[in-house]
Amino acid sequence: MKITYYGQSFVQLESNRNSIIIDPFITGNPLCNIKPDDVKCNFIILTHGHGDHFGDTIDIAKKNNARVIATFELAEYINKKGVEVHHLNLGGGYDFPFGRVKLTLAHHSSSTPDGTYVGEAAGALITMDGKTFYHAGDTSLFYDMKLIGEMNKIDFAFLPIGDNFTMGIDDAVKAVEFINASVIIPIHYNTFDIIKVDPEDFKKKIESIGKKCNILNPGESIEL
Repeated sequence: MKITYYGQSFVQLESNRNSIIIDPFITGNPLCNIKPDDVKCNFIILTHGHGDHFGDTIDIAKKNNARVIATFELAEYINKKGVEVHHLNLGGGYDFPFGRVKLTLAHHSSSTPDGTYVGEAAGALITMDGKTFYHAGDTSLFYDMKLIGEMNKIDFAFLPIGDNFTMGIDDAVKAVEFINASVIIPIHYNTFDIIKVDPEDFKKKIESIGKKCNILNPGESIEL
């Protein structure tokens, strides 16, 4: 299995038979080193509708005949664009051919690039090939992260650290304590000036509390 990070919050999870992408922001992403036509996937998970997460979802889904997994309102919006969807909502989960997806709380807003309101923002717990991944989406720190960590054995957590729109470094460190994942991968930083931070500072603070952090450069992968 392979994890690849493409900048901002765009993550790809690949197994022998399935490719899942999360928040595929490519066009307009100065850190992303691929084009939408390069992406091969059969499922797309969206945490919310903002342009830097919704990204190239429609084009990629149509090209790959991929199904989009999202909250009810966002899935309805996408379905009207001619894309196959699976509706989920916060706290709900479903078993897919590749594994299980459960949506979690995320304290953030959600609207599409054209301004359409599309319900609540979400995080996602993804179980695949015996591993559990937590993609927090865009969120502030919230205490229920402790429940997420207590109720799930999380192998990899993707947490925003860029501040301004989401958690900054110190709040993300507290989130790490709550979630108790085996490995933390920072996301949603340095794409734009307003969210520039030093991920090495985050890594040092995590390691000081005995946790493991893996900083991935855009386009870099981890083989599991």
